[in-house]
Amino acid sequence: MGLRPLSPVDLTSDNAPMWIDARGSEMLPTSECKRLLALGAKQHHHGHLGIPTDSAPLVLPIDYAIDGSDIVLQVGEGLFAQLSGRLIAFQVDNSSQDGQIDSSNDEGRWSVLVRGLATPVDSGELPDHLPEPRVAEPGNRLVHIRADVLTGRRLREGSMHHGAPAT
Repeated sequence: MGLRPLSPVDLTSDNAPMWIDARGSEMLPTSECKRLLALGAKQHHHGHLGIPTDSAPLVLPIDYAIDGSDIVLQVGEGLFAQLSGRLIAFQVDNSSQDGQIDSSNDEGRWSVLVRGLATPVDSGELPDHLPEPRVAEPGNRLVHIRADVLTGRRLREGSMHHGAPAT
């Protein structure tokens, strides 16, 4: 299939190398991933929560907030029991609910993935920012997702990149 290796192809605005993956997507540095997570929370993008279960992974849409480097979720007791103390994944992008790109910013298409340990928020240590759930009964438990692994991509438009077809 002719996959290209990950390689720097340009410099970002702060003169850091811009890494492009084999499919032509820009690999984002951690600082940009954190910025986009905060932007997504501010613009009320929902994320996708990936939870391991005995039978198969479960992925749920969920609203979120940012507390430092952590993701904060508001969940009910049942979901809390599935999350607490487990390694989970959380993904957010800037697609709208109908799958179209959110045109309220000039960021292009992007996606950020957080993988880490989910722990309860101590009621004595409430975060500065709380999620604003858009469901009728969101529950009353708060969960932090520690950002142990943080990766992101900016999807490049078109099928050509530097003269080579995207694969």
